Amino acid sequence: MITNNPTNVEAAFEILLEEIEAEIVFVNTAGAKGFEARDYDRAKEALEQAGALTAFREKVAGLSQEWKGLQSRQAQYGSGVSRRDLRRLGRGLRTREEAYYAPILSTLSEMGGMAKLADVLPIVESKMKGTLKKVDYEPLASEPEMPRWRNAAQWARSSLARDGLIKSDSPRGVWEISEAGKQWLAKHQG
Repeated sequence: MITNNPTNVEAAFEILLEEIEAEIVFVNTAGAKGFEARDYDRAKEALEQAGALTAFREKVAGLSQEWKGLQSRQAQYGSGVSRRDLRRLGRGLRTREEAYYAPILSTLSEMGGMAKLADVLPIVESKMKGTLKKVDYEPLASEPEMPRWRNAAQWARSSLARDGLIKSDSPRGVWEISEAGKQWLAKHQG
């Protein structure tokens, strides 16, 4: 069957982002081991690699958003042309990063505008009970103690900070909603 299925590309971006995140966790672990072993050259190299990987992840996230914009314009005009069906990627893909935005921002708003990561995530999880998929509760292959949804929520926070909806200069481990975040929340909840 020949159809146009832009969700294949969206799913591919999600998988790519998840794999990049796993690589960042791996490099972070290698850096921590280097630091523990007092191998500071190895730790410094891992830090530089983690920075480069994080920047790359942000570029891929930007390309994913650009793709979504292209698809919405294409759907508006209808191309009348189809492409071969690459078959849907396996079921159970994780919940999209954007689904975390409103729960994170509303939680921060309810907590007085700022809170520690450890206090925010349980409330976000509770708010997303009906949204999170089974695969979201599975542990990351690279970090068996961390469920996929917690990692995704932290990346969502990073994207929110990049977009100015969460303050990027808050102390480590503290999330703080910005004025732009409050406006976004009012617009998307009202």
